[in-house]
Amino acid sequence: MQLTRFSDLALRAMMLLAAAGPDGPRMTTGAIAVRVNASEHHVAKAITRLVGLGCVRAQRGRTGGLFLTDTGRSISVGHLIRQLEGDREVVECVGDQPCPLLAACRLRHALAVAKEAFYGELDRHTIDDLAASPTIPLAMVAFRSP
Repeated sequence: MQLTRFSDLALRAMMLLAAAGPDGPRMTTGAIAVRVNASEHHVAKAITRLVGLGCVRAQRGRTGGLFLTDTGRSISVGHLIRQLEGDREVVECVGDQPCPLLAACRLRHALAVAKEAFYGELDRHTIDDLAASPTIPLAMVAFRSP
């Protein structure tokens, strides 16, 4: 299974915010974009979705910035990816041109089991787990000057 670029950027943003800690330096969408080597526009879309999910709080003004919420720190990676990606099939067997093997295919079931195993493993980890020590390289990336 491959994650979309959108989910990848959202996860990277969450890890950077987690590495900053609750009392760490303020991060902006632009600063995150530089650190994850992506356009500010794409990162802003991911941040908007994370704010909508209650994982990130955006505060305007001089003391503003992006902050990880308690929900964002404790959310399982699997649950977050399900929210970002939707619960889509690994391969599309039905649709405009359904697979002619659909009636007798065992692959669809095997892929569904594999997808659940993928999410099951990710459910064992939280965003805080991903940013926990020793993450010196992550912290170095998060706080060096762009």
